Amino acid sequence: MITLVIAEDHQALIDGMKAFLKNESDIEIVGYANDGLELITLALQLKPNVVITDIRMPKCDGINATQTIKKELPNTKVIAFSMFDNDDAILQMKEAGASGYIMKNSSLQTVLDAVRAVSEGFTYFADETDEELDKPKNELFFSAREKEILTLIAEGKSSQEIADALFIEKSTVDSHRKNMSKKIKTIGKTDLTKYALERKYDYL
Repeated sequence: MITLVIAEDHQALIDGMKAFLKNESDIEIVGYANDGLELITLALQLKPNVVITDIRMPKCDGINATQTIKKELPNTKVIAFSMFDNDDAILQMKEAGASGYIMKNSSLQTVLDAVRAVSEGFTYFADETDEELDKPKNELFFSAREKEILTLIAEGKSSQEIADALFIEKSTVDSHRKNMSKKIKTIGKTDLTKYALERKYDYL
């Protein structure tokens, strides 16, 4: 389970991310903050796997908050969340210890991909910053549950059979299949079953 804390001074953005991520079985939002000092307090108390933080916040900006969090919690990954696409901001967040940088106009799927990527030890600097992921372009980020489903797809099981095997609802399997299909299309694949068969042994 990836534990996540979100810091953003606009509550509507937090609420949007909470609504989008609440059905992800591998991610739990354990807290949120509306200013930098509150973020530091929450992070030190909850010790999350990942923090998403705005750069410009009241009381303490995201750069200083990241420096403090990384000093005390070196294993916590930080993703910068900003309206500003400029090299200085990216560099300052990198120097503070951030593992990722995404724009506020990024899709919620990008937020999800970034959280999973940094939790697995990769960096994630979104396309809007003209930075490249340090993971090969033909690699995708799948949650543990998605990997289980891919393995069962490769075995030829139907959505209902997968649901029965994993003790989850068929609708949940269908949702995962839809999300994974969207992901593989980004690397030129269009058939989820074909992709699962090609990567059959990667997830065992």
